[in-house]
Amino acid sequence: MIKLLIVDDSALMRRQLNTIFQAEGDFEIRLARNGREAVEENLAFEPDVITLDINMPEMDGLTALSLLMAQRPVAVVMVSSLTEKGAMATLEAMNLGAVDYIPKPDGTISLSMVKIEQEVIAKVRAAARAKLRTSRGLAARIRGGSNTKVTRAPERESAARGIVRRGSGQADALVLIGVSTGGPRTLEDILPLLPADFPLPVLVAQHMPPSFTRPFAERMDALCALSVSEVNRPTPVEPGNIYIGRGGADLLLARRNGQLTVLVRPENPDFLWHPSVELLGRSALEHCDPARLIAVMLTGMGYDGADAFAELKKRGARTIAESAETAVVFGMPAELIERGGATLTLPAERIAGQIQIWAARS
Repeated sequence: MIKLLIVDDSALMRRQLNTIFQAEGDFEIRLARNGREAVEENLAFEPDVITLDINMPEMDGLTALSLLMAQRPVAVVMVSSLTEKGAMATLEAMNLGAVDYIPKPDGTISLSMVKIEQEVIAKVRAAARAKLRTSRGLAARIRGGSNTKVTRAPERESAARGIVRRGSGQADALVLIGVSTGGPRTLEDILPLLPADFPLPVLVAQHMPPSFTRPFAERMDALCALSVSEVNRPTPVEPGNIYIGRGGADLLLARRNGQLTVLVRPENPDFLWHPSVELLGRSALEHCDPARLIAVMLTGMGYDGADAFAELKKRGARTIAESAETAVVFGMPAELIERGGATLTLPAERIAGQIQIWAARS
């Protein structure tokens, strides 16, 4: 049995989530109405997983999450609204130790949880098996308030923009990153370690809703020496830039007037996850020399991108799978390893260094 604590100030949401998980038959469930009750039940009930709303009276979700992780760390799946404010709070929650999030499809009080019922069940089950990562100092740097802006130091800003202006003659050499559950926190452990003179473009397919990727890109831009942006239109690929695929769409590579360009396309219904890592990898196979590519598969549920990245390795690309010791959910990396598609298997803290070594040889 999986012990599940559902925390939401909306009686309707509590009832809907309770109904979903009662039907599964292997969940022992308790309900809480706010963050204060969540903190109490975490000690009394000792749940395996908590679904935690963000906006609640008495104690909000972020405050409760901080206390949960300090008193008794537990797998937490945030329940957030599909708004920019909800996205910012959710990203903050990931930094504080949340494993994943469930976006409410119809706003603050959803009457349509049935639309995402299978996603909700899958995410909670994955959270029950997830590797916990507690809060860290980086969160404090960002959290000073929900509107706090963490700015790049002037010399880093200048250096990063300088890369784009001068170019490096390596526009066809790329880093591709595929990531899902636990990704925002993991990317914040890796991408800020790439220096201002990093010579290659970096393309990231992170499974996220449409309203989340722009705030995430802005957050990463504040933390990284390289320029980070959400791709929302055809964009020539330039060294010294990190491109985040827009949520609700797919990220593809193509040639425009002879230049490698990153495109945004509507979600392909033949693929389960978006932005699709598989489609990004396939487009790289079509338009790039695999021998000049670095492909990195990070934490996530499922198998998105495993086939394409394995084929990239077969054709000469260098690939990294995040190891089980740091992956929040060892699904996508495990699938790549099983297909023989990983040149190296590394913990998150060693990935940036390895990327830099390979990039210097590209």
